Amino acid sequence: MAGPELLASLAGASQDHEFYTPIPQGYTPGRTKYLVVTGSVISGLGKGIFASSLGSLLQARGLVVAPVKFDGYLNQDAGTLNPYRHGEVFVLDDGTECDMDLGSYERFLDRDLSALNYLTGGRVFAQVLQRERHGDYLGRDVQFIPHVTGEIKSFLRKLAISSGADLVVVEVGGTVGDIENGYFLEAMRELQYEEDGRNVMFANVTYVLRPRALGEQKSKAAQLGIRTLMALGIQPAIIACRADEPVSESVREKISIYSNVPVSRVVGLPDTESIYRVPVILHEAGLDEETIDLLGLRDRINAAAARGKQNDLVAFWEDFANRITGPRRELRVAITGKYTEVRDSYASIINALEHAGAGLGVRVSLRWVETTEIGGPDGAAKALEGVHGIIVPGGFGSRGIEGKIACVGYARTHKVPFLGLCLGFQVAVIEYARNCCNLPGAHSTEFALDAVHKVVDLLPEQKKLEGLGGNMRLGGRWVDIKPGTKAHELYGRERVRERFRHRYEANPEYIELVERAGLVFSGKAPDHPIMQILELPGHPFFVGTQFHPELISRPARPHPLFHSFVRACRDREGA
Repeated sequence: MAGPELLASLAGASQDHEFYTPIPQGYTPGRTKYLVVTGSVISGLGKGIFASSLGSLLQARGLVVAPVKFDGYLNQDAGTLNPYRHGEVFVLDDGTECDMDLGSYERFLDRDLSALNYLTGGRVFAQVLQRERHGDYLGRDVQFIPHVTGEIKSFLRKLAISSGADLVVVEVGGTVGDIENGYFLEAMRELQYEEDGRNVMFANVTYVLRPRALGEQKSKAAQLGIRTLMALGIQPAIIACRADEPVSESVREKISIYSNVPVSRVVGLPDTESIYRVPVILHEAGLDEETIDLLGLRDRINAAAARGKQNDLVAFWEDFANRITGPRRELRVAITGKYTEVRDSYASIINALEHAGAGLGVRVSLRWVETTEIGGPDGAAKALEGVHGIIVPGGFGSRGIEGKIACVGYARTHKVPFLGLCLGFQVAVIEYARNCCNLPGAHSTEFALDAVHKVVDLLPEQKKLEGLGGNMRLGGRWVDIKPGTKAHELYGRERVRERFRHRYEANPEYIELVERAGLVFSGKAPDHPIMQILELPGHPFFVGTQFHPELISRPARPHPLFHSFVRACRDREGA
């Protein structure tokens, strides 16, 4: 017995059989289909871009698509992960700190996601252990199979119910063969066994090597990676071959033979100047149509209406990618950070600048400035010479802080457009207090507990908390905008919702003094004296935000702060 009949016969834990398949109330087998995306050969192939691009095409056909990312890490969320090791920590509106692929999902699908769209190994095991202590496994010896895999499948089915999805797109993080994602892959194999093969399909993103010494593409690593997947009992239906150039027909044929996948579904996915061209490539390869047919979704689509929407979407992505990569005026924007060796640490900022640049007809060229190497004002002047704009991004820890402060000072005194994000907002307060308010000892208690002037201090709700995980001001919160300010001009509203990730704030005891010296706090938390936007009148563009506007910028809707910042950079370039 397998498929929907099996699910119908099970109610959860039992001592009478070996299954553990908790079925959430209201779940109907076959109502939701599943596309599981795995990776082989190497990590970092862009599984998230592949999954979100294909998901966007299917969503345009009128299907309800719900993405989800599985991370094998034992962290309960991504909040304590070092950007050097894992790239950017993306924050959802509900405060979930998650993998940067969730940012890709939100940008490509143009939807806000939640904790239901992200699952780590740590979260799974915490739930399993909690259930074990509670006796939910009825005295059974708790094992990876069926208990850990059962909780993972239950997580997916709850997402299916809550989202009403026609299709759940599952990205299994890591690479086939990794120990930490093995139980996720096993859970997905079991999902196909339980749901019937017609309701679950697999796509593998692999890598085709081209050794420089040989001068030709080699498929053996891809073959072995796919064979490893098949040895786990998983047969991919689609294989996307990442490579630095178009994949040859002979390589596709070899991979097809060794994987039992028709050549038509072995698709080359070469490097491209813009990730936003990937949906076009997948559509031209017919993978959206193949997915619809393989999962039996054709009857859920209004063919005429959906075809028009999809054609519009493909045309949008083609045009958007062309605007990003085509010949345009080039602007030099400095990102002055402390994680500049790993560009993924600033993925959402890069995307937000692309969104704004495409809308304004310019190309933003980034100059990466490592602030630990700057020192004081002279170092900042040398590093920033000739740039049209300066961004000081977020970060934690004291390393590179004086360099960031010097960069803010350069932007202020040389009238260079400046955008400070989170920590960038805080160091702007420090720089202004030191140099414009005659407070030479001004600092943040994050870096100097004994500072003479604690112009940046812990949020009130943080002072009694210990540890790092989950104790920040996180997620979407409302911001009140002061009428008559630059911020009000840009937003056109008196209340907006933005996403936060911080522990420190501008100390309310110094707000009046700083504003008397000319800095304006144009956005604050409703009902609390927590400053969230600052600006400097008379400057071409000098804005700092305690929140992260880059997290909600979308290709079709550039964030107004980034749009205005890039426009100010363009005006400076044309001056």
